[in-house]
Amino acid sequence: MGGVFGAVSRGDCVADLFYGTDYHSHLGTVRGGLAVKNGKGMTRFIKDITNAQFRSKFEDDLPKLAGHLGIGVISDYEDQPLIIGSHLGTYALVTVGRILNLEALAAEAFRKRATHFSEMSGDAINPTELVATLINQGRSFEEGIRLAQEAIDGSCTLLLMTDDCIYAARDRLGRTPLAIGGKPEAVCATLETCALANLGYETERFLGPGEIVRLSLEGIETVQPPGDQMQICSFLWVYYGFPASTYEGINCEAVRNRCGAALARADNVEVDVVAGIPDSGTGHAIGYAHQAGVSYQRPFVKYTPTWPRSFMPPDQQVRDLVARMKLIPVSELIRGKRLLFCEDSIVRGTQLKGTIKRLYADGALEVHMRPACPPLIFGCKFLSFSRSKSELDLATRKAIKELEGDAGAKLEEYADPLSDRHAAMVERIRLDMGLTTLRYQRLDDLVAAIGLPKHRLCTYCWDGAETCESCPSRWHSEDRVQLVV
Repeated sequence: MGGVFGAVSRGDCVADLFYGTDYHSHLGTVRGGLAVKNGKGMTRFIKDITNAQFRSKFEDDLPKLAGHLGIGVISDYEDQPLIIGSHLGTYALVTVGRILNLEALAAEAFRKRATHFSEMSGDAINPTELVATLINQGRSFEEGIRLAQEAIDGSCTLLLMTDDCIYAARDRLGRTPLAIGGKPEAVCATLETCALANLGYETERFLGPGEIVRLSLEGIETVQPPGDQMQICSFLWVYYGFPASTYEGINCEAVRNRCGAALARADNVEVDVVAGIPDSGTGHAIGYAHQAGVSYQRPFVKYTPTWPRSFMPPDQQVRDLVARMKLIPVSELIRGKRLLFCEDSIVRGTQLKGTIKRLYADGALEVHMRPACPPLIFGCKFLSFSRSKSELDLATRKAIKELEGDAGAKLEEYADPLSDRHAAMVERIRLDMGLTTLRYQRLDDLVAAIGLPKHRLCTYCWDGAETCESCPSRWHSEDRVQLVV
């Protein structure tokens, strides 16, 4: 998915920028980038972080960076930040999201014969460069960002750094979060609020969907108010968000605890131990164990120093290797036990299937699985949090194909937790995994655990809903917040 961080400081911003960007490393694995503005212009570094941590790649470059303004990014695929020369002036740009109509927008740009794309990877256009092309059509940065957001189908949250300010813009439907932090000498914009506390920032507020603000030494100015509709990604709280982060004022770990408690209230299985598949399953398991009054233990321990999150590598064989090598079983806590595991989700199921085999090999009597969200039936179109290249990779679609002969048949019925088809799909997945029991979270329980109305959440992965209703009231925010000095 990727993440962004930007800072404006009365002193040098580089330390905050470096560590603030690093706190987004759990969101991407391909590229990391920093850009800083100072009296000599803009300085930029982009590094390949596929096989190394962000900090280790950039530490040697820090002495070469200095300035009051800076933006950073952890990127899924493309090189960022880009430094763009335009009629608006020179600026640096970072983006997060997924542009569904990228090819159509590029074709329109070519038709006008007024542009070219230089940041190509093979035949693929760099999405951030395309966004810059759209911004350059405006008469001002504010208008250009608005034009880009209106043209993009999908999602695009961005930070744009000029000579004297940073524009922070949340995607039109707020699928990704963006928060503003402040301290006496600086202000910042960040996707993950976990980046704030250790750098001395307080969370000032969260941008609304489509909102654009201007961060400068004078303070924070809203240049476009938020829109009426929001569809923030629910999977942030379930899986890929960081536990210490807060989105829309709702903490990620607290939601996971509530998810686990909801799973326990709906359950009646007798087990000896409740555990989580590390790391994101841990919060769900703690909530389950507390609610059920069952011992929480760690029959798997994650080796964290060198192994990344297993969804990140693009190659399936590498993902499977990471999944196996990073989890070390504790046989003494497995042998002769009835184990219940909470997992954030079951996507493809290949890694989980291997984990279950290892549990039985180490002497587990029973293995029960409780995913913290409903079955993933639709592949995400908006944020690319999974490396699956096809919906047919999903464990649910494989089961549906076995049951129907067509992986796309009767999906609405399979998404209904009360239907016979749903029950048959879950049973088919259980048998394939070799589980004693398998029960998924209900969508209504997940929505209740998050605490936002369903029409303000994106639940497309589970129920295929692509549109949201109008929110009952507009977002409200101060037009201007002064920087305290």
